[in-house]
Amino acid sequence: MEKVNLDKTLIVSIAPYFLEKEVFWFQENLDEILTSSKTQSFFQDNTIFLETGKKYDLLQLLRKLDEMGYEKVFKVDFPGEFSQQGGIIDVFPINTTSAVRLDFLGNTIENVKVLDIKIEDHEKAKDILKKKLQSQKLFSDLKNVKTGDYLVHLDHGVAKFTGIEKVLIENEKTNTKTEEEYYVLEYAQSDKLYVPKGLERKLSSYVGFINPIISRLGSSLWQKTKRKIKEDVEKLAKELLNLYSKKEVTTRSPYLQDPELESQLHAGFLYQETPDQLQAIEDIKKDLSEEKPMDRIVCGDVGFGKTEIAIRTAFLAGINNYQTAIICPTTILTNQHFNNFKERFKNLPFKIAMLSRLQSKREQRAVIENIKEGKVDVVIGTHRILSKDIEFKNLQLLIIDDEQRFGVKQKEKLRQKNPSLDILSLSATPIPRTIYLALSNFKNISLMQNPPLGRSSIATDIAPYNSNNIKKAILFELARGGQIYFLHNRVETIEKTKEKLKKLVPEAKFSSIHGRMDEKKLIGIMDNFTRGKTNVLVATTIIENGIDLPNVNTIIVEDVSRLGLSQAYQIRGRVGRSHIKSFAYLFYPKKLTDIARERLKVLDEASELGSGYKIAIKDLELRGAGNILGREQSGSINKIGLNLYCQMLAESVEKLR
Repeated sequence: MEKVNLDKTLIVSIAPYFLEKEVFWFQENLDEILTSSKTQSFFQDNTIFLETGKKYDLLQLLRKLDEMGYEKVFKVDFPGEFSQQGGIIDVFPINTTSAVRLDFLGNTIENVKVLDIKIEDHEKAKDILKKKLQSQKLFSDLKNVKTGDYLVHLDHGVAKFTGIEKVLIENEKTNTKTEEEYYVLEYAQSDKLYVPKGLERKLSSYVGFINPIISRLGSSLWQKTKRKIKEDVEKLAKELLNLYSKKEVTTRSPYLQDPELESQLHAGFLYQETPDQLQAIEDIKKDLSEEKPMDRIVCGDVGFGKTEIAIRTAFLAGINNYQTAIICPTTILTNQHFNNFKERFKNLPFKIAMLSRLQSKREQRAVIENIKEGKVDVVIGTHRILSKDIEFKNLQLLIIDDEQRFGVKQKEKLRQKNPSLDILSLSATPIPRTIYLALSNFKNISLMQNPPLGRSSIATDIAPYNSNNIKKAILFELARGGQIYFLHNRVETIEKTKEKLKKLVPEAKFSSIHGRMDEKKLIGIMDNFTRGKTNVLVATTIIENGIDLPNVNTIIVEDVSRLGLSQAYQIRGRVGRSHIKSFAYLFYPKKLTDIARERLKVLDEASELGSGYKIAIKDLELRGAGNILGREQSGSINKIGLNLYCQMLAESVEKLR
């Protein structure tokens, strides 16, 4: 510790205005700042002047540091932090290069010492603080917070939100009272914390297990917990940076564009692009115009036009003489994409091929040979594309559809062969790992939340199982010339269920499919259903993956409690692909677990279009965040919540860069 005593100490708030200033600016303008702090409200609210020998209300000083954006920690080591032990306050002002210690005797500052806690790169520290301000805005989205929800306060820990209260605040200077609104947080033993509206940047929703541990307000447990987790997060940040730095180091030539040929492709799109679609395409073009390989996820609700984004991205690779591989989770989706791509590229000089088990060995060999020789520009297939016998001549773009169905190792297989590979992932509900990566700035994310023109939300009815209601729903859809999906998620009893439904509604023409079926037979049944030869398709969750049939506008789920939240949401989105009003009937058994009941409540609330991303966050919350970064991280996440965990991780990465 340096034995340097200070008579006057200036502490400024973590505000964008001050983050733009150099340290010497504060030294040169000290007198002007002092004068302004007495006359101008901005400087009154955003500065603290401390003098040795003067009296200060210790609690008021701590509250002011909190209001100015300083984070309470166990031990100070970075600008923007403060700690307290009895009458000793350590604080690292953002306007100095070292931390200081304020030594109080009662309410009087006895002395101020400069601590031997320095920051070498002050500019980098300010950049980190700017990003921290932005991330606090991102993570503290409290628009949907409800009474009874758990919130995390950066300095005080996890608490139950009990509502917003209006409090009369007395202004001693003007001798007036004003009414202000406060977020009220309840800690253990009914301790309460009032957080003024406008200062909620330190609050974030708790995402983790349903019932987190709540400690007493003011106990040292939260600071110790945070410090321990910070150490773990820093280790993880190093590991992740090592992994991702290999990708960062890799470069490739920026993609060139051909506006004339591009307008020809766009002319074949029969719909009006949504603003989000256009933004996602712009994001991708920007990624491809840089030397660093793209790693982007496009998260858009089912039927929001992700396939068109895949088509346009593959086109950009094609005009640069690169090959594109598109991986789909099922043969049905592979077949559908192949037909869509062929139709869109029919007047363009690109060769589209499919690789699936539907083809004979001879057909597969011919496609593999053409891929190797560069005669195929876009190949669409299941994970068969990842097989060792497939060699590409010039693969540069990998598009993963329904990316939550593929493991991380599978995704990295092609990247190991080609480190500069551009990756575009498409998902209606990102897996927790992807959400976490997106939040932590390792992967770029484009959100598509606007429905296409003419789309209306799906009328959803969640109710106990009732065969009479099933009959009514089927007959209603048949009467308007539509078709129906009936979801029964057990292969062993699917035929029995189909026969039962035939007796219930003899007027309907039934067919059934499941994942263990011979693929040629499965595609044949799907073709018949698409052509309208049957009008009720009894199926397992095989239908959740991107099947796009505008004439199917009713879906009946026999037992929705067996499905995960994201899965139920995605399956519901199999209908409503046109302007026709669509219906989803989600039935459940009489006996339900608390988790299942909570899932149904969330699903019911998320009836508006574009809820997929919110659902993924909520699903993560209900699962308990266990598999985000591996089991060893789940304990930390549940102690402080996913939002704060991700925030810490993003900050650690920024400091290590």
